[in-house]
Amino acid sequence: MAVRVIVDAFGGDNAPLEVVKGCARAVSELGVEIILTGSETKIKKCAEENGLSLNGIEIVHTDDVFDIHEEPKEIIKSGKDSSMALGLRLLAEGRGDAFVSAGSTGALVMGSTFIVKRIKGIKRIAPSPILPADKGSFLLADAGANTECRAEMLVQFAIMGSAYMEKVMGVKNPKVALLNIGAEETKGRELEIEAYQLLEKSELSFVGNIEARDMPKGEVQVVVTDGFTGNIALKLYEGMGSFFSKKIKWIFSGAGKIGALFSLGKIKEFRRQMDYKEVGGSALLGVKKPVIKAHGSSDSTAFFNAVRQARKCVEGNVIEEIEAYVAKLAAAEKE
Repeated sequence: MAVRVIVDAFGGDNAPLEVVKGCARAVSELGVEIILTGSETKIKKCAEENGLSLNGIEIVHTDDVFDIHEEPKEIIKSGKDSSMALGLRLLAEGRGDAFVSAGSTGALVMGSTFIVKRIKGIKRIAPSPILPADKGSFLLADAGANTECRAEMLVQFAIMGSAYMEKVMGVKNPKVALLNIGAEETKGRELEIEAYQLLEKSELSFVGNIEARDMPKGEVQVVVTDGFTGNIALKLYEGMGSFFSKKIKWIFSGAGKIGALFSLGKIKEFRRQMDYKEVGGSALLGVKKPVIKAHGSSDSTAFFNAVRQARKCVEGNVIEEIEAYVAKLAAAEKE
């Protein structure tokens, strides 16, 4: 049976055209079924004007769109009929296997928490982007939702991140590190010191602390921290990626064009590595069903990859893996 992915047709800067294009491609190439939420009239008009097929795509109508400037909590109040909220309700009701949206991150986290609900035993939902590194890539959790955390929450982020990297990204026995201001286990605040001790006792492949400067090396596949620190790390990482891309373009402009011809393949590969569109989006780990937050400026390629990412979550049984590990931990604590 084909995986059914629900997609918010009006989330993001380039909706609905890029959403519909990406979903039409996903149906054709990935063999998934799609449910689009949003204005049926606008979606059909968009498809017709751009020669896009809606075969394999169901539309569930709503006229409302959640404004990115609204308070996130409004997703369960005034925004309850928006395309995002409708998609989350359909997911909770079992109409689909996963959900993708490029709308407000805060609203998506809030809606996922109160509409779809958290996995039993999980304290907080963690937005967890995949970031490029010298040796492959790594997952960062939490990237901004939970600015204040307890040590056991960081352990849960590590559990969820490990399951995701193994089942979705194909990394066997992923290495886990705790983002800190030094490598020694006594470094950091009380949060990091306590989390270090708990992670050491876990069955995860915990390798200790990691400093921010070492993240791009790719020696570990899961980096855990609180949402405040994680968001700063994420934004700096994204900013430096953009900075280096522009600098490379500048270096090979003018007289450097001849050199660029010989390095074109490697330059393209570097830019591909740094391109968020190649990943698709950030998984909201901890939700009862797979939810993917696509970048706000996603194009059709990014939406296609977000749907592919969602399909991998479903087929890899990521949720079941997390549930089993959390249940095992809970049982061990009772002994």
